Amino acid sequence: MTTPVLEARDVTMRFGGLTAVRSVDFTVNAGEIVGLIGPNGAGKTTFFNCLTGLYVPTEGTVSYKGTVLPPKPHLVTQAGIARTFQNIRLFANMTVLENVLVGRHTRTKEGLWSALLRGPGFKKAERASEERAMELLEFIGLAHKRDHLARNLPYGEQRKLEIARALASEPGLLLLDEPTAGMNPQETRATEELVFAIRDKGIAVLLIEHDMRFVFNLCDRVAVLVQGEKLVEGTSEVVQADERVIAAYLGEPFEGDPGEAEAAEVEAAEAAAEATSTTSSTKGEAK
Repeated sequence: MTTPVLEARDVTMRFGGLTAVRSVDFTVNAGEIVGLIGPNGAGKTTFFNCLTGLYVPTEGTVSYKGTVLPPKPHLVTQAGIARTFQNIRLFANMTVLENVLVGRHTRTKEGLWSALLRGPGFKKAERASEERAMELLEFIGLAHKRDHLARNLPYGEQRKLEIARALASEPGLLLLDEPTAGMNPQETRATEELVFAIRDKGIAVLLIEHDMRFVFNLCDRVAVLVQGEKLVEGTSEVVQADERVIAAYLGEPFEGDPGEAEAAEVEAAEAAAEATSTTSSTKGEAK
């Protein structure tokens, strides 16, 4: 039996007259690593933003463990969903340890007065948070750089640190937006191993990625978005063999493509224009 962690039902996101995501149904089960792929402009990051409360879907619902999520990022994080971003969003002038501690704020219960008075309860919570943060830094291999400024880390380590900060909120589901963007092959391999290790801790993972080898080696299931619609979903083998996926990445129209009619009209117009040009040329030669 599979237990759904995340359930998106009929999610649609419109910006004025543009529909970026259209009626997408999507599920992530406990213990799964699921990939979301598609050409540039397919609506992947928009869909991620709908899942994490950055956008309020025009239509549809997003649920975590059976409860509909409020459209506010901090409440989504509090519920148990954490994410990273395509563009790294670390606090550059804070240390590695401090960045991870920021991620702990949703799991600490000490309020304003406790922080101001710095009583025994606050100090105990502070020690517990630092211990947990150090465990996460050990997990990602950055414990020896706890006092380094985030801005001084190499690119690959900054990506790892952002994942550690997300894990500090104790999520049941981790969303990774292009976690290997800009990485060399060694860093990509290390990220793959890290994602497997995260799954082994009982955390489900949903990721957007353009590195197809990374996705197909890593994911239990892969879903493909094209022009805001879910085209196909299945195992890596099923998705790789689907001709519609190949056509989408090559930029060719395919049956069922939301842009098929428009492409057909363009082709017909081009053919008519070419025929007219040929006829005019033939008449000119006859004269």
